[in-house]
Amino acid sequence: MSRRVQSRRPVESGSIPLFGSLNQKSKTPPLISLGLVVVGAILLLGYSYSGSGGSTNIRESLSVEGASCTTEVENAIPILKKVYGESMRKILHVGPDTCSVVSKFMKEEGIEAWGVEPYDLEDADSNCKSLVRKGVVRAADIKFSLPYRPKSFSLVITSDTVDYLSPKYLNKTIPDLVRVSTDGLVIFAGFPGKQRAKTTDLPKFGRPAKSRSASWWVRYFISAGLEENEAAAKKFEQAATKMSYNPTCQIFHLSA
Repeated sequence: MSRRVQSRRPVESGSIPLFGSLNQKSKTPPLISLGLVVVGAILLLGYSYSGSGGSTNIRESLSVEGASCTTEVENAIPILKKVYGESMRKILHVGPDTCSVVSKFMKEEGIEAWGVEPYDLEDADSNCKSLVRKGVVRAADIKFSLPYRPKSFSLVITSDTVDYLSPKYLNKTIPDLVRVSTDGLVIFAGFPGKQRAKTTDLPKFGRPAKSRSASWWVRYFISAGLEENEAAAKKFEQAATKMSYNPTCQIFHLSA
């Protein structure tokens, strides 16, 4: 596409004077005018191709790669409420942009929300800084135990976090997330081959994302002694189908 932009300038700004100078019997060689005609034809073909949807496909692919599972949590709030009901009374969200997620949950009646941000919060906006001052949101290294007592929350939700952890740290982090919940843990993880978090966020976890398949996660849960909440998973699937909700992330439900 950059090649077409560079070639368009001589045609738009230089073709008319050149043809005018030819009519005035200037010394411009005929070969140049022939070359301009060829370039113009190429530009027309390129323009017609881009108008047929070539650039649109690129934009669509970028929007898919740039999507995040944290945004998916916000989209899934109505489904989660149907599945967990009273278990949504006090939740903890763990993941990037947790201030946004917590703010969304706090707008829901009867829900008390808290958040853990695995990044630093130096660049947080005024709303997020307010949540931090109130102690609702805090920054913490999720590779270590969270600063909460066992069963502090009815439900824990994590997004855009487990994809950045090696099995060594997964063995510490996920059981710890289960530890602080009474009714279970919901994990939003990326599909293999799709980047879930923003490129600018990648270095903050110290390693690039590594999305795993559903079968990998099932094997991991079994090896770690974690039990999937099959009843919640089935309810979620049924509610999602009824509400025409198609998640762009893998969603796993673990029992407390």
